[in-house]
Amino acid sequence: MLSRKIEAFREDKETELFHDWEPYENISKEVALAVIASEDQNFPRHWGFDFDQIYNAVTEKRKRARGASTISQQVAKNVFLWHGRSYIRKGLEAYFTVLIELIWDKERILEVYLNVAEMGEMTFGVEAASQRYYKKSAQNLTRYEAARIAAVLPNPIRFSIKNPSGYVNKRTGQIVRQMKYLGGRKYLDNL
Repeated sequence: MLSRKIEAFREDKETELFHDWEPYENISKEVALAVIASEDQNFPRHWGFDFDQIYNAVTEKRKRARGASTISQQVAKNVFLWHGRSYIRKGLEAYFTVLIELIWDKERILEVYLNVAEMGEMTFGVEAASQRYYKKSAQNLTRYEAARIAAVLPNPIRFSIKNPSGYVNKRTGQIVRQMKYLGGRKYLDNL
C-alpha cells in the first residue's frame, strides 16, 4: 500500500487509499473460493510453491511470461516486500513463503491475502473493494460478484470491477465455472 501511495504521488495521481480489514469469518466464502479458483487451485495441497505450475510457466512458449505465484507467495510479496522483479526479491519471497507456510494455517494465509491484495486502483482488500464497487459488505457478495473481483486480480490497475472489459466478463464466467468444478464452498473445508 505504501509503495502504491508513493507511486501515485510521484505520478501526480489520486493518493487516497481504500482499505478495510475484515476477519476471515466476515468475508463471503464465495470470495475465498473465487480467488483460489482463479489464482491457486492447489492452495490447500501445496506448501507454498506449486512446482507443476512453475515448471509449466518456465517451459511454455509465450510472448509474455505468465506468473506461477501461489497465494502464499503473493502474501509474502504483498506483506513483506516491494513490487518489482529481481532475483534478490524472489529469493526473499521464497524465504518469507516458507515462514508463512510454517507459522500460519491456510485459513490465515487466505485471510491476509483477501485483506492486502490490490483489487482495484488504490483499493486494498475485499471489504474495501466490495464497499467501493458493490456498496455492500464482503460478507454479502454473491458468487458472480466474487468472481468479478477475482477476475481483475492479475492486474487491478488495468482491469476494472466497475467497468469490466470483455476480457474481465469472460474471465468472470470462467471463474464461476471453476468454482462449481471445484465443488463449491465445500472445497474450502480442506483448508
